Amino acid sequence: MYIKLETTRLDFYKTQQSQIRSELYQGIVDVVNAGETRGDKVGKRVVLPSTFIGGPKNMRHRYLDAMALVQHYGKPDLFITMTCNSEWKEIREELMEGQQSHDRPDLTSRVSRGKLMDLKDQIVHKEIFGNVDNLEKLQHSYM
Repeated sequence: MYIKLETTRLDFYKTQQSQIRSELYQGIVDVVNAGETRGDKVGKRVVLPSTFIGGPKNMRHRYLDAMALVQHYGKPDLFITMTCNSEWKEIREELMEGQQSHDRPDLTSRVSRGKLMDLKDQIVHKEIFGNVDNLEKLQHSYM
């Protein structure tokens, strides 16, 4: 399902190059400036906008945002990674007989998102790790 969704998103950007002003990035001069010297390697480039999650521009944008926050506020006190557990009771209770959690990506995604929002609420509002200094930035972060 993930690959199907990504293919659809990529196809959209491939067909909508004029809308994202890809002509700014295309041409022989751009290819030569990029260091390519062989003519047989020159082809039609598909440019992904920074809104395409996981693309090079998006990753660079996220990196620069993170570095700006570190520069302004200092190093973070916590770095939390959360993963979905397919054995969570909220997932298991909703599966039909014979189904596995990977058969229901919608369910696992919804439960995982709910637990992430609960963790965020506990950190921000219940202050389980203490006072959150920059509440506004945390609310608008990539959580």
